Amino acid sequence: MKLLCYAVSDLEKPYIMAWAQKNNIEIKMVTEELSYKNVQLAQGFDGVSSEGITPVDERVYQAFETMGIHQLAIRQVGVDNQDLLAARKHHITITNVAAYSPRAIAEMGVTQAMYLLRNIGIYQDRMAKGDFTWDESTISTEIFNCTVGLVGVGHIGGATAQIYRALGAKVLAYDLTYDASLEPYVTYTDLNTVLHEADIISLHTPLFPTTENMISEDQFKMMKSTAILINVARGGLVDTTALISALQHHEIAGAGLDTLADELSYFGEHKNPSELPADYETLSQMPNVLITPHVAFFTKLAIRNSIEIALNDAKTIIEGGRSRNIVS
Repeated sequence: MKLLCYAVSDLEKPYIMAWAQKNNIEIKMVTEELSYKNVQLAQGFDGVSSEGITPVDERVYQAFETMGIHQLAIRQVGVDNQDLLAARKHHITITNVAAYSPRAIAEMGVTQAMYLLRNIGIYQDRMAKGDFTWDESTISTEIFNCTVGLVGVGHIGGATAQIYRALGAKVLAYDLTYDASLEPYVTYTDLNTVLHEADIISLHTPLFPTTENMISEDQFKMMKSTAILINVARGGLVDTTALISALQHHEIAGAGLDTLADELSYFGEHKNPSELPADYETLSQMPNVLITPHVAFFTKLAIRNSIEIALNDAKTIIEGGRSRNIVS
């Protein structure tokens, strides 16, 4: 058996090599993300894995089908960059890694919330100007006196709920699917109640056409003026223009963003800051906004697990088995 891994980083290589040696499987690694321009690299391989960051169109799946490849193992949770209908049409089974480390992403969301709750960005902005004062506008609230609202309580949302409950917060949750195991940690309710009552609103839902811009102008107007929005899920869940307006007009108090809607347009290093989008520039200059470059997942455990789960799935499907991580 031979596998090809696209978009391999230096950090991933040791884990991939260890898995290949353990399973006695030949693996080739390339740094480029999978696209139609390089899909022919997969010729002669039995299976493929990719990071899944950039969009893939039908031509890629058609090429796989022609090569006799019938699976694609994505090494992350999100599959919004995959055309699932086109993949099914060409008999390509796509798997994702739904739970490589829910705790890693949950901890990043809580970290951002605590940073914003205690107004650290505002204090740092003042201190950079020589102002070491505090006043009524920066007084904070302990987390156990807060109500946290979770939009989506799957693996990551569930882990987030457990952390906030351990800190003493009241946790409200909105999800289309009920999970009885989360009853000790959350109170299930509707989306409007979450938006109206929560001091911290944390997003943990996939990006689909039905969830794109689910947090927009109307939703911001429902929130408390003291509310903090946390998005460690997908940038497209939030209408960026509406977010900027809500922050500028003090409709909400702050935002923690590990992902932005147009982040693919500026991933990587930019020596010329003028290349960055205007909305990023506006948000990054706000002391009540904390932006990180989509790194909530980025822990040693998460990297190892994402590789091992994805490659195990590739092997299982090639050998005629069925994985629980198949994306329907």
